[in-house]
Amino acid sequence: MLRVWWRLTRGYRLRPWKSPYLRWRIETYSGLDARSIGFWSFWGFSWRERRNLLRYLRWAGGMDASAGMKNSPRRRGGAEKGKDDPDQSG
Repeated sequence: MLRVWWRLTRGYRLRPWKSPYLRWRIETYSGLDARSIGFWSFWGFSWRERRNLLRYLRWAGGMDASAGMKNSPRRRGGAEKGKDDPDQSG
């Protein structure tokens, strides 16, 4: 969950209310104008929607974990080349 938050606030970790990406997400979710989102409106939105935000962070963290399992070196390198792996012919 914290890994997702860390990735989403990249470049704006000490001032997430200035992140164009987070402003855009808030605008599409709530209808607030992204240009008008400042410190107080960002934190007010975050407080009002804290349950949904936490639920989203948990969900996204789970998606990251499952994607990591699919792309782990053990799974990629574990299959023998040939008939079982369509990407590896021969």
